[in-house]
Amino acid sequence: MDWKLFWTAFVTIFLAELGDKTQLGVLSFTAAGKSPATIFAAASLALILSTFTGVLAGSLLAKYFDPKVVRVVAGLLFIAVGLLVIFKRG
Repeated sequence: MDWKLFWTAFVTIFLAELGDKTQLGVLSFTAAGKSPATIFAAASLALILSTFTGVLAGSLLAKYFDPKVVRVVAGLLFIAVGLLVIFKRG
């Protein structure tokens, strides 16, 4: 295992997830419910499956595209989604 890559990914993703909509959703479900363990298990499984999907998609894209192209396109999509959220009407 590449421990440098592991810790870089862990710290980056951990910091990015702090205060995001997923964490706020978990906070809301836990405050409204009576079973924090159930919320923890459900949220953990959801995050594991969504991360698995990202790893699978990244692995497939790496077979056909230069990783730099994948990063640029992912960054542009991230910016586009942010702009849609900011300027969405209704």
